[in-house]
Amino acid sequence: MSEHAEWQKSSFSGGGEGNNCVELAVAGDAVAIRENDEPGVVLTTTPGPLRELIRTVKADAFRPHA
Repeated sequence: MSEHAEWQKSSFSGGGEGNNCVELAVAGDAVAIRENDEPGVVLTTTPGPLRELIRTVKADAFRPHA
């Protein structure tokens, strides 16, 4: 999948020379996620769980229980 996917990165990633951003690609019902400095390592999920992860991170609720 990673060879022919149309990878997209956030406009908040900056335009510098650093390779420190997360990229996403859609393939059918799946969403692939990778760091652009490690393009061979790809995580795959579906939109629902990814949406929930993003919602949780935005709500600052992604913390271990004490």
